[in-house]
Amino acid sequence: AAVFLLVALSTSHIASSLRPGLGVCRASGYLPGKSGNCEKSNDPDCCEDGKSFEKGKDGGGPSECDNSYHSDKELVVALSTGWFKNMARCGHRIKITANGKSVYAKVVDECDSVYGCDADHNYEPPCNNNIVDASPAVWNALGLDQNIGMEDITWSEE
Repeated sequence: AAVFLLVALSTSHIASSLRPGLGVCRASGYLPGKSGNCEKSNDPDCCEDGKSFEKGKDGGGPSECDNSYHSDKELVVALSTGWFKNMARCGHRIKITANGKSVYAKVVDECDSVYGCDADHNYEPPCNNNIVDASPAVWNALGLDQNIGMEDITWSEE
């Protein structure tokens, strides 16, 4: 399966690019994880391994927001834990910009930045805290090469 991941720029960059004068964004806390037993044989980088939203693909179970699978032709994303905001962004559309193009995609899942390395997370470590894991449709709409696997983007709420 091709890798479908967008790595978003830091929120401080997003805040300064969208609203000059707001100041610098700083972390408001720490998200503790748990130890586990990570699988090292199959490129264990969470969310860099390609998280399809379709049933039977790399993404595992159904999306957390609606307990459903989504076609990779849909404009959908998973956000890292902090940005996911305990499901508060479920169903919201976010604007993703890269390569001089923008697209709107619906938040349907979380890319867990806290827990990992267990059966529930396919023995992969937690995702980074700045991940926008996007469907192939998002990559295509932005004109990005899916073989690269990671791209710098900015995103904002609609």
